[in-house]
Amino acid sequence: MHHQTIIEIDHFSCTLNRKEILKDIFLTIREGEYLSIVGPNGSGKTTLLKCLVRILRGSGGRITIAGKEIESFRQRDLACLISYVPQADGRSSPFTVDEFLMMARYPYLSPFSSARKSDEKAVQAALDTTGTSHLANRLLATLSGGERQKVFIAAALAQDTKVMLLDEPTTFLDPKHDTDVRALLSRINRIHGVTIVSVTHDINAAALAGGRIVALKKGALVFNGGPGEFMEQGVLRTIYGTEFCIVNHPATGGRLVVPGVLQ
Repeated sequence: MHHQTIIEIDHFSCTLNRKEILKDIFLTIREGEYLSIVGPNGSGKTTLLKCLVRILRGSGGRITIAGKEIESFRQRDLACLISYVPQADGRSSPFTVDEFLMMARYPYLSPFSSARKSDEKAVQAALDTTGTSHLANRLLATLSGGERQKVFIAAALAQDTKVMLLDEPTTFLDPKHDTDVRALLSRINRIHGVTIVSVTHDINAAALAGGRIVALKKGALVFNGGPGEFMEQGVLRTIYGTEFCIVNHPATGGRLVVPGVLQ
């Protein structure tokens, strides 16, 4: 396990339309970590991911990636370090899976060159890892939600970055695809050593991922710790403003939340 810092967020703020969305965030992410970001709607989770790939700019403090200030990167060089899987929004592109994955290789291609052997190998390896080889010639528009989500993760893998950011990777997925995608991300983290930063609404998914959990609330970081500390009534109440019914997982003994009984 590497323990080198890959991302350092130092007293970072982000203001959009004169509203402060992120307030004085301080967070260090180490190489090889699996980090889940949780919190209520509108707490700034997606904004934080977008700032890490410079889709949005900060208004105070700084972000350092692999020891270098984010503002000093060329976009292409940043894309060699960090890939981003945005929230599924039902939009689809007019490309086959193969073409879509090849586009993820753009940081490594010179403007007029065609794909090299190394690009084709990276694409094939990403298809193999995600179990999507059989979809290579299909149009993205013809895929199910679960298949498309795996293809988006495959594209991030083909981009061959040290860090993968994911925004709600399993929302809208049925139980089988939800389990598949969570197992896939765990494998990418364990076997490939990729640092995973995953925004999720699913409190149980965050706890089961087994890594560190950070929580945002109204743009501020209000929790940073392990699943054991996170799954406490007092902690969850502070973050979400509601009571939870907490039980032990029958197999692992770890704590999970279940729906409470409605009066």
